[in-house]
Amino acid sequence: MTLLLLDGIDEPGLNTLAVYERRGGYESLRKALAMSPDEVLKQISESSLRGRGGAGFRMGQKASFLPHGKMDKYLVCNADESEPGAFKDRELMQKNPHALIEGIVIATLAAEINRAFIYIRGEYALQADILEAAIAEAESAGYLGERILGSDHSLKLVLHRGAGAYICGEETGLLDSLEGKRGNPRLKPPFPAIEGLYHGPTLINNVETLYTVPYIIRMGAEEYAKLGTETSTGTKVVSISGDIQRPGNYEIEFGIPAREIIYGLGGGPPNGHEIKFWFPGGSSSPVLTKDDLDISYDYDSLAKAGSMLGTASIIVVDESHSVLEVALKLAKFYAHESCGKCVPCREGTNWTVKMLRRIQGGEATPMDLDIMASVQEQIIGNCLCVLGDAMAMPVGSLVEKFRGELEAEIEAARERVGSGALEDVVPLGVADEHAGPLPVH
Repeated sequence: MTLLLLDGIDEPGLNTLAVYERRGGYESLRKALAMSPDEVLKQISESSLRGRGGAGFRMGQKASFLPHGKMDKYLVCNADESEPGAFKDRELMQKNPHALIEGIVIATLAAEINRAFIYIRGEYALQADILEAAIAEAESAGYLGERILGSDHSLKLVLHRGAGAYICGEETGLLDSLEGKRGNPRLKPPFPAIEGLYHGPTLINNVETLYTVPYIIRMGAEEYAKLGTETSTGTKVVSISGDIQRPGNYEIEFGIPAREIIYGLGGGPPNGHEIKFWFPGGSSSPVLTKDDLDISYDYDSLAKAGSMLGTASIIVVDESHSVLEVALKLAKFYAHESCGKCVPCREGTNWTVKMLRRIQGGEATPMDLDIMASVQEQIIGNCLCVLGDAMAMPVGSLVEKFRGELEAEIEAARERVGSGALEDVVPLGVADEHAGPLPVH
């Protein structure tokens, strides 16, 4: 297995400049400074590096959208790793912060940016302290600041701590938070590349995306692109959690079977248990079942299977958990984290929680499953950002793939509370004085 990002990650002192330099740190920056910005951008573009934060958009193409010329432009590193199941960026920042800093400097060189921010989630207090120390070391050594290593490129890098809001992981909500406002998603267009932070052109990338840049410059775009698949190049850090024997972060080449990740690296579910379903890309990705384990783990293959790679945070769920339990936990999380700015997300997430609790309380009928599926369809694609979709896609997939189990849950709950015959119950949305009207888009 090819290791790039996690190669030597556990070496003692790697978070310090001395150890990082001894391992070849900042050599990629020196190489990049000897190139023109267009040449550096070409290397990133030809590597076909796709964003590692969830959307999978090509970094080189994203950077090329920024206008050229001398003006205040910004790079924002999205380190607000709040997706349930994701913890890869935490390890990268904690153990090798200088690789992120080097990647940021090279990326700003490519896009001719002079100001950069790392927006880190508030809960990552230890990682933020480590990053602040690394930034100070980099400034003292001339890797940050005015005329870096005697070149014409200057960069001011600021670390900004968030305050625990999941919505600030959405790129425009993050920008509002950086500007001191409440973290709400913005209407697009204009897109951040044209009008972002402080109304200036802004490049926003995930930690792992920027962390990968020095390796591309070191290897060369052509060599890097040979790793993985044609449309999913390079390596990826995968976080595995849930009902798994060896949870943790593992670096893989795109294109290996999911079975090899879950069983070969993660050790599979605990002895005596079987996989019921799994989230391929964090809690916001539609679930797949044990019949999908031989799928190629890459962006396109997972999309064709009806799910997504997302943050590459695999959550394994075995048969000891009910579908209702997982769906309700998901819906409650996203309802709590919704900013409430748009109707489909604000109302749809709360309605989904109420529908699932109705099943749990023995008040539902099978018709409620149809209504719930309909609500998810009304949410998807109709929100200002993807938070609503992040709940609707996995919940919708659970209803679709495990309808039989949910119908059995409905029957069992009714028997448990002694609610009488199913036909005596009015379906949710027809008459429910507690829930209110169905959300309408």
